[in-house]
Amino acid sequence: MSTASPPVATSPMLLRLAEEEATGALLRDQGVLYLSQGRVVHAESPAAPGIDVLLTTGGVLPPQGWQDALSQAGSHNAVGQHLIDSGRVTAGELEMCHLGALFDAAFFVLAPGKGATRFRYGVAHWLGRLHPVPAAVVARETRRRRALLDSVWPDAVIDTAPVMARTAAPGQKVGCRQRAVLRLADGSRTPTQIAWELGRPAFHTLLEVRRLAAAGLVKTPRPPEPVASPIPLWCVESSTDPDIALLRRLRDALEASP
Repeated sequence: MSTASPPVATSPMLLRLAEEEATGALLRDQGVLYLSQGRVVHAESPAAPGIDVLLTTGGVLPPQGWQDALSQAGSHNAVGQHLIDSGRVTAGELEMCHLGALFDAAFFVLAPGKGATRFRYGVAHWLGRLHPVPAAVVARETRRRRALLDSVWPDAVIDTAPVMARTAAPGQKVGCRQRAVLRLADGSRTPTQIAWELGRPAFHTLLEVRRLAAAGLVKTPRPPEPVASPIPLWCVESSTDPDIALLRRLRDALEASP
């Protein structure tokens, strides 16, 4: 039976902080949103590859260039501007990767959760204040992405379960981006783990996996069925227990009593 994604409820605290034009870090179950004067300037989630992964894996920036920028400008919260000023990346390249990482992580940060939502005033992100996004825009894009996923394949279980590739039908076409996902869909990796290995935004990988599921090209492997045993193991092991034997003798004696 299909399990639709839970509805995305925008954090009331996020909207209040936006109205306050607050600066700091909003901490939730699945990550952090960084605000500057009420606008979202960055987002991080363990489910989403960060801007460093998108820049280096995509070939925009060598890993050593990223490490150099961190060491030289990280303490000043100006890594992004340093990358531009040093000529390592163009402003356009950085903007694309930054916004991609921001919306990708925010999708997970704003997902419904059971934990507490906290805000630490005054906290700034080491990347700097590059392209602030209104909080309402971030919330609206998160809702749009959730609706898009459900329109493709209305079963959210596949977002967090390990996925396994299935054999394509004769004549069934698979794009190059989907082939890369299928190569890693070995039954042990979840979609977000595949995203990390490919260095792609996690949401886009979720979308590809749902499209593959709709096409019958991936599945979630079921756990092995338990083997029924006529005599449970614990019964066999406990039958030699002297206390059990004593109880049996008492039972027999009571049954034999007139």
